Amino acid sequence: GDGCGHMVMYQDSGTLASKNYPGTYPNYTLCEKKIQVPLGKRLILKIGDLDIESQKCESSYLTIQSSSTLHGPYCGNIMPVPKEIILDSNEATIHFESGSHVSGRGFLLSYASSDHPDLITCLERANHYTQAEYSRYCPAGCRDIAGDISGNIEEGYRDTSLLCKSAIHAGVIADELGGQISVTQQKGISHYEGVVANGIPSHDGSLSDKRFIFTSNGCNKSLSLEEGFLSKSQITASSYWEDTNEFGQLFQWSPDKAWLQVPGLAWASNHSSNREWLEIDLGEKKRITGIKTTGSGYMTLNFNFYIKTFTMNYRNNNSKWRTYKGILSNEEKIFQGNSNAGDVVRNNFIPPIVARYVRIIPQTWNQRIALKLELMGCRIMQANSSFTHSMWQKPSQSTEASLGKEDRTVTEPIPSEETNLGLKLTAIIVPVLIVLCLFLFSGICICAALRKREAKGLSYGLSSAQKSGCWKQIKQPFTRHQSTEFTISYNNEKETPQKLDLVTSDMADYQQPLM
Repeated sequence: GDGCGHMVMYQDSGTLASKNYPGTYPNYTLCEKKIQVPLGKRLILKIGDLDIESQKCESSYLTIQSSSTLHGPYCGNIMPVPKEIILDSNEATIHFESGSHVSGRGFLLSYASSDHPDLITCLERANHYTQAEYSRYCPAGCRDIAGDISGNIEEGYRDTSLLCKSAIHAGVIADELGGQISVTQQKGISHYEGVVANGIPSHDGSLSDKRFIFTSNGCNKSLSLEEGFLSKSQITASSYWEDTNEFGQLFQWSPDKAWLQVPGLAWASNHSSNREWLEIDLGEKKRITGIKTTGSGYMTLNFNFYIKTFTMNYRNNNSKWRTYKGILSNEEKIFQGNSNAGDVVRNNFIPPIVARYVRIIPQTWNQRIALKLELMGCRIMQANSSFTHSMWQKPSQSTEASLGKEDRTVTEPIPSEETNLGLKLTAIIVPVLIVLCLFLFSGICICAALRKREAKGLSYGLSSAQKSGCWKQIKQPFTRHQSTEFTISYNNEKETPQKLDLVTSDMADYQQPLM
């Protein structure tokens, strides 16, 4: 029979395991699989676990065959298993064979191209490392590998958690692609709260000496909190439910109650069908990296409402609705929602959605469609900015969410209050300084011109000043007050000295000196 188990292979990395791993592999099975990376690259393999019941590798063993070399056979303790195998080609054949046995987990291995020499397996945990900061490459396919994680992206993860599985839970990488992770170790906390995110449940954890967090680009802020999207006009729905209790009180489960930050009722549709939707207008095009959802909030028998699965649509101004699709396929992506009415579940969008309008379309639900939500992301700016923050690399042309030319943007995290204050002060101070410098420079030019002409014995007057080519007419920029007048003398005694008020006279009579 087929002795191959868990298997996820992408163009640059992947994970393979024997059948039933980490349980006992079957008797008399064969697993043979060819793996490869792009041409011109070398293949790197790491065996995360090998437990085969065979002393002499006669009936049960693992081999790795490249174009010119056979690595193995590997089994019990006859031949030590290398932690890393670097092949001289870009492809190899994995061969696992089993005979009659009683126990044994089989094998689990990961592979990647030579572009990722810092490859790790899905089984490595944070407490395997002592560095305060480090970066590693996670292969594709670590989400469904057995192993617990504790914590969440906000507080961090317990150091006993699996690194790559935690990264998928945090939304740093996608399981289908794998990717680079950057980790910072910090002092542990007394309790780690478990949440469900990206289809992975994390568990509550107890006190630990250390914890770890992932470094990201900051594009995971609450859009509704930062922008104040709590108005009725920015959230609409296909319908909503009105309920009257036994005392005659009317309760409206309207769409404006769908914000996660608003206590009380949720949005609930009047009908239960796949044609219901909840729409959010973000005011302008945003980069949306995730969504948090919960149900009605009531765990009672009659109001245990929540959405089990949903899809996402999005659009921009004057464009059609588009469906969010899977990373490696051209099919509509179905997100795993809630399993009860009270807990908050997070799903990340990799690649992110770049749009102004988004719609959540329920696919399956419990009792009645009901939803509270929060969108996460950041502002965007045009690609000519010098600041670039990239969370993902687009794997194929089939993925449409990041996407057309209009969406070639880079991330701009939502600024804090301190940043806003600094920007406001800068906007006030800089123009004032520029105006003061211009007036000072103008005064210097006037004095220099007057001294030069006086030295030559030329006569000056208002009419001659107007004819001068070194002035450019400007409008009066502000209200002026009376000031001291200047008396200008002339060498020609027949001409009457003229009094010139440089401030109270019409500014239209003067021209700005050429710079």
